[in-house]
Amino acid sequence: MATRSSARQAAAAAKSSSPASSQDQSKPMSNGAAGTKRKGESSSASPQSKKGRKGAKKEQTTIEETMPIESTEEPSKDTEMKDAPHQENTGAGDPAPAADEADQEPQQRKQAVANGQDSGSAEKDETNGETEKKEDTEVTKNGAEAGEAATKVDAVEESTKREESTPSSILEKGIIYFFFRGRVGIDEPSDVGDIARSYIILRPLPHGAKLGDGPIGDEGHNRMLALPKKVLPVSPKDRFMTFVEKTNTSMDDIKTNLSASDYMTKTAGSRHTPAAAPIGEGVYAITSTGRETHLAYILTLPAEISEIQESVGLRQRGSFLTSAKNPETSAPAGASLPKGAEYPKDILDEFRGRGWMPLNPKLLDYENTQFLIIGHKDDALEKATVPQAEDVKQDKEEPKEEMEKLEHEDELRVEHLKGDDTVFEDLGLSSKEYPKLQTTW
Repeated sequence: MATRSSARQAAAAAKSSSPASSQDQSKPMSNGAAGTKRKGESSSASPQSKKGRKGAKKEQTTIEETMPIESTEEPSKDTEMKDAPHQENTGAGDPAPAADEADQEPQQRKQAVANGQDSGSAEKDETNGETEKKEDTEVTKNGAEAGEAATKVDAVEESTKREESTPSSILEKGIIYFFFRGRVGIDEPSDVGDIARSYIILRPLPHGAKLGDGPIGDEGHNRMLALPKKVLPVSPKDRFMTFVEKTNTSMDDIKTNLSASDYMTKTAGSRHTPAAAPIGEGVYAITSTGRETHLAYILTLPAEISEIQESVGLRQRGSFLTSAKNPETSAPAGASLPKGAEYPKDILDEFRGRGWMPLNPKLLDYENTQFLIIGHKDDALEKATVPQAEDVKQDKEEPKEEMEKLEHEDELRVEHLKGDDTVFEDLGLSSKEYPKLQTTW
């Protein structure tokens, strides 16, 4: 078989009288390769990323606007529930979507075959055609490689081996951030009483994802949860309502919601709402233990928890029982939104007329989803990561092992970035505009 270099020499000899034709023949191939590269680079954004950026979604009223901060500070409007909801198994949730591989197609090249050539030239042209076909194959191969590279979005790398070893009891995994915002006019809270509201930000990862170096790319599949109670539950008696304030949203949108703002009132004049301050970053998993679901986490930042984390109920490792509310049933005053989540019929049918069911990750893709987080007394992470029989039979990793592996990767990622400022790198925030990661009052 003729090599690429010998074929080119033959083609060049045949067309030495027409240099322009030779240039035209080589130029399209170069353009095809360049076009393939550009296409591969642009494919790094997944379909969900495009979805998250569309402007068709109607403007969502924030939790603060529908539930005034003052109302959450009154004991009479405590969101604690007296009776734990009865939970039944609803099966495993949908796995986090993975970024699609880009479909790479090389550009068609022009055939520069001169008319009226003799038999010798025709033979050389045929050889040159075989060479071009071979080069087309190589360009296509390069395009496929670019598409495979596009599955890595910044620090996130997809691994088939990791996906096969991850237990099915992990319904979703990802990166988690904890924030709180001071009350109006209080930029630096001195205790829990100075906190207006706390937030949890979830950034789901593909089921088989592992973490490399760099910040987490913005796939537009971020969620912002609001905790009107301000603190996290630390015992089974603590049952606090949580709301999905933003979902399938970009980090630019979340940045807007976390930033400081100033506004005018008729009675008090100018008022200042401080920017939300980060108090923790780590990895999370929504797990199923049969009849129950849990939101488990392991903190990467801060390296050691201090008084602020302890005050709001954060541990180095922890989890909460989770139970989603049926939006078609009533709730205690002060413990629900004026408008509930708008689930499709198939999701409503899963409640089977009950008021509550175990939290499925797909419910978090609907704004105004309401769910309880219930504290554990001891060994919270262990209770949320009990291996399931089916996963043991298939020799899967234990849920806790997968979480610890992900947290170790996150720890290395943080070390290679900017330590505590990793939160700002990931979220696209400026560390100059937001308070540093808080550990002490």
